Amino acid sequence: MPLHEGHRPVERRLSVNPFYGPANPLGDMTEAPPTHRLPEQPMAPATAHQLVRDELMLDGNARLNLATFVTTWMEPEAGVLMAECRDKNMIDKDEYPRTAELERRCVAMLADLWNAPDPASVVGCSTTGSSEACMLAGMALKRRWAKRNADRYPGARPNLVMGVNVQVCWDKFCTFWEVEPRLVPMEGERFHLDPQAAAELCDENTIGVVGILGSTFDGSYEPIAELCAALDALRERTGLDIPVHVDGASGAMVAPFLDEDLVWDFRLPRVASINTSGHKYGLVYPGVGWALWRDSAALPEELVFRVNYLGGDMPTFALNFSRPGAQVVAQYYTFLRLGRQGYRAVQQAARDVATELAGRVEGLGDFRLLTRGDQLPVFAFTTAPDVTAYDVFDVSRRLRESGWLVPAYTFPPHREDLSVLRVVCRNGFSTDLAEMLAQDLEQLLPDLRRQPGPLTEDRGAATSFHH
Repeated sequence: MPLHEGHRPVERRLSVNPFYGPANPLGDMTEAPPTHRLPEQPMAPATAHQLVRDELMLDGNARLNLATFVTTWMEPEAGVLMAECRDKNMIDKDEYPRTAELERRCVAMLADLWNAPDPASVVGCSTTGSSEACMLAGMALKRRWAKRNADRYPGARPNLVMGVNVQVCWDKFCTFWEVEPRLVPMEGERFHLDPQAAAELCDENTIGVVGILGSTFDGSYEPIAELCAALDALRERTGLDIPVHVDGASGAMVAPFLDEDLVWDFRLPRVASINTSGHKYGLVYPGVGWALWRDSAALPEELVFRVNYLGGDMPTFALNFSRPGAQVVAQYYTFLRLGRQGYRAVQQAARDVATELAGRVEGLGDFRLLTRGDQLPVFAFTTAPDVTAYDVFDVSRRLRESGWLVPAYTFPPHREDLSVLRVVCRNGFSTDLAEMLAQDLEQLLPDLRRQPGPLTEDRGAATSFHH
C-alpha cells in the first residue's frame, strides 16, 4: 500500500450538482462537503455515490492498462459471488466453514497442478497476493536456516540469493526481516538470474535462492531446473544444501497449461515452496495469492499460530488477519468454471495475442524486441539502434494520449543503459484491441520521427512502472 503523508492543504469543498439531491435538489447543496475533513452532516447515499463516481471518472481505463499483470475482467457470475461473500471474514473459519473448505480445495488443486509428489502432505494458504505469499515463504526459509544454525545465529547474518530482476516485495522482505540480499546482476542480453552465478553467491549463511517463473521486466522464465542442478552440484562439492523458492506470481498459472514439459515445480526435489497470484493469470480480481510448501518440514511449525477464535481452533500463517472471503470464493469459481482445458485455452489466447502483437511491433522497423511473448504473454521492446529522434519514454507518453498505459522504464544494474517498453497481455486484451494498439503506435511514428531528439526530460514522471 502506498503511504500518504498527513498534510494541511488549501481547504476546498466539493461542488454538488442540484440534480444529485434525491428529493430536494437544494437540500444537499446547503453545505458542500470538504475534501480533507469529515463533513459535519450526513448526506443522501445517492449524492455521496455520485460525488465519488465523478472523481473516479479521471482514472485510466483498466482494460487499456498494459502495465499491470492484475486481472481487469471477470464474468458477471463471479462478480455476483464476490458481492455475496464480501462480508465474510476469511479468518473466521469456524463461522464460515464452507468458505474455509473452498480455500482448502484450492490449495489441493494447486498442489496437484504443481506436481507435488504427495499432494496430501502439501501445506498451503491463501494470501492477499504474491507479495504476502513471498514474505511468508521468505520467513519459512529464514526460520529453517536459523534452526539449522542455532549455534551461530543471531551472530551470523543470513542472506538470500536472487536475480536483480526480482519483484520489489523481495527487497522489502530482506529489509523487514534483516536478511542480506545477494543479487545476480544482468549481463548483456541475459535479463534474469544465471544459475551458476547464483550458486557462487551461496555460502553457509544462505537461507535460499529465489527463482522467478516469469520476470516482470521482460516476461521471461528463469531456468529453475538449471538452478536446482547448480545447487545440487554445490552440495556435492561443499555439503551446502540450499533450498529454492519459486516465485511463480504469473508463470505458475501459465506454465502448467502451456509448457507442460517444462520442469520447474515440485518435481524438482530442491523446490521447497511456490507462490502465485490468483489475481494475475489466476484470473481473479485483486487481491488473492497462494503460498504452498512441499510438506510440513518446509514450513516450521513454530511459525503457525493456532488461535482460539470465536469458538474454533484455527491454525493460521499470514501477515494479515481479517480479510474478505470473496476473492478465495472467486478463485474456486474460476477453477471450477475453466478446469485445465479452459485455463489452457485462455492462456493460449493471451500468448497468441502477445506473440502476434510483438511481431507487428517488430515489423514497424523502429523497434527491437527483447522478448516475444512466448513464455509469459508479455513482451518488452526498445528503440532500434538507428532511432535517435525519440526514445521509449516519448512513445509511452504519446500512447497515453490515446488511452493506452504502456510503461517505459530503465533496467537495473548492470544494464541501466537499456530503456524499454513492456506490454502485458491478459485475458480481456483481445486480438481486436491489440490491432488497435498496433495501429495507434504506427500512426504515432511519423510525428516521432520528425522530432529533433527525445523530448521527455523527466523520465520519472513520463510513466509509472509498478512490477
